[in-house]
Amino acid sequence: MTGAEPATPGSDPSETRGRTVGDLPGRRRLLVLTVGGLFWTWLLARWAYHNTVLDWLFSALGLPDLVRSEVGVRQRSGWIPSGPFEAVADAIGTVAAALGPAGVLVDWLRWLFDLAAFATTTAPALADGAFITVYLTVLSMLLGLVIAVPLAVTRVFGGRALRSVSLAYTELVRGTPLLAQLFFLYFGLPLASIAEAVGFTGQPPIPRAAAVVAIVGFTVNSSAYQSEYIRSALQSVDPGQLTAARAVGLSRPQGIRHVVLPQGLRFAIPGWTNEFVYLIKYSSLAAFITVPDLFRRARNIGSETFQFTDIYVVVALFYLALVLTTAIAMGKLEDRVAIPGVGSGKSGD
Repeated sequence: MTGAEPATPGSDPSETRGRTVGDLPGRRRLLVLTVGGLFWTWLLARWAYHNTVLDWLFSALGLPDLVRSEVGVRQRSGWIPSGPFEAVADAIGTVAAALGPAGVLVDWLRWLFDLAAFATTTAPALADGAFITVYLTVLSMLLGLVIAVPLAVTRVFGGRALRSVSLAYTELVRGTPLLAQLFFLYFGLPLASIAEAVGFTGQPPIPRAAAVVAIVGFTVNSSAYQSEYIRSALQSVDPGQLTAARAVGLSRPQGIRHVVLPQGLRFAIPGWTNEFVYLIKYSSLAAFITVPDLFRRARNIGSETFQFTDIYVVVALFYLALVLTTAIAMGKLEDRVAIPGVGSGKSGD
């Protein structure tokens, strides 16, 4: 994984900040925001309609029946009927057949309407899988950040022994495939059996053992990459600022914590966004250790319907929507916390 190059102090933000979805021209940006808003409105509504974690949360708040539904995921209504899309597809198919070889392009249009009909029937199951994907990604990113910050600080400001330990951890994790790490945790330790033996998995908000293994694996992997982004960002902070902090009476740890680290974390946001986007996509590897995430749901639907092309196109659109909306949100965060005239944010905001 490679991130954006951290900015140097005093540089022109327009020269250091990469082009993001948030920088698109007005109309295209509005279109992306509108589609993203509709996607998340629908997704949140599906999650609220039936979700064991939300059921647990509302039960804990004394509202056990607020959104509870006992309807199985395969029997739920898709809210958008597939019939109209199928009718249009059939009509276009008739026209394409009448045109013979010249109707190839028309037949592609028929496929698009068939795909839309297929998407309306499979979307509820994919929405449940998307919840698991988002759950794994967000939790792993946050836990990884907790590990990454000390790793980065020791790499930059620690003694020789601490730097060596931090470097060894980072290179070991970054030098091995994520899937191999998951397989080692799941089959080699095996961490899943340990989690089941402890008996705290499988009940909300703690997911079942396989998902716990995925969270541990993603956390370890992400922490190594995040630490490199943060280390690079810390090194971009002018060393004179730590000297100035010492001059006004702060100890070295206090100067790092209160002066250097806040700026470094701001500079690290572009790289952190990059890692967030990567982890959304790499979370699909959890499917290989039986976690029912978005990709595994899609694979199961493909096995049931044999419409593998259709389901993988639909699930690709799900991932694309998750990635684009994440990039927009992180771009907004970057602009909000930017130091005007310094770093990778927009000057004067």
